[in-house]
Amino acid sequence: MSKEMKKFVALVGTNTKDATNRKLLQFMKQHFAGQADIELMEITGLPMFDKPQDMHVPDRAQAMAKEIDAADGVIISTPEYDHAVPAILMNAIEWLSFGIHPFADKPVMIIGASFGSLGTSRAQEHLRQMMDAPEVHARIMPSSEYLVGQSLKIFDDEGKLNDTEKVAQLEALFADFQQFVNISKELWHSTQVDKELLDNRNNIKA
Repeated sequence: MSKEMKKFVALVGTNTKDATNRKLLQFMKQHFAGQADIELMEITGLPMFDKPQDMHVPDRAQAMAKEIDAADGVIISTPEYDHAVPAILMNAIEWLSFGIHPFADKPVMIIGASFGSLGTSRAQEHLRQMMDAPEVHARIMPSSEYLVGQSLKIFDDEGKLNDTEKVAQLEALFADFQQFVNISKELWHSTQVDKELLDNRNNIKA
């Protein structure tokens, strides 16, 4: 792998088998293989979040956090259920912002695929609000909404997007995301302060 090639973690925002959001991330992994190392991360295997009194974070969440920490950025692909993200994705983010803060100042790109014609606009807005929460504190790429509607029809038998306009849009947004990651690295002055503030909040939690 080239020294200049960035490493991204791609969170599959659902546990649904044969999910089109997983297919979208798999397509990105293959399509951008010459530009970046994209590794898919499933969000299964976590218990239902129930704030533990002993502040214990499950091993699975700690392992996920370690991979996110080591990545240059994160891509999250979410479906839309009742104008919101799936409960399993909310659960994962809750664990990944409880005592650990891998998303703090981490560049994040949000995308999504949906069976319907409207895509995942409201779910993406919901996810942006979550990722911007004080305990998460991600750096979310602005003006980057990527909506894949009618997702059952948009992938061919080989898992490739068969809509050339959607592919071109994704290529442009991914190029912007890589530049956003570069810019974010220049904002290092606040990163250490932000993480110290998050750690202090953990120490005073009831």
